[in-house]
Amino acid sequence: MPEKRVTVASKVGLHARPAALVAKAAAAQPVAVLIAKDGGDPVAAGSVLNLMTLAAGHGDEVIISADGEGAQAAVDAVAELVATDLDG
Repeated sequence: MPEKRVTVASKVGLHARPAALVAKAAAAQPVAVLIAKDGGDPVAAGSVLNLMTLAAGHGDEVIISADGEGAQAAVDAVAELVATDLDG
């Protein structure tokens, strides 16, 4: 199962607009993408509500993972968004 550790770049964390953008990208992937804070339980990254309840703030490290065909590309796509400041 591919996974990638990435630091949340958005100043508001994975909340509001950044959460919506990440959830949309995750839901568009051909496999289910999971996201977790270090030491926490993974949640479905395709849900805005899940992302907001994750309470991942600016500078927090999260782990993005997926399983199945196309999993690495899905993880990379979602990780790139999380690592981008989406507040603008």
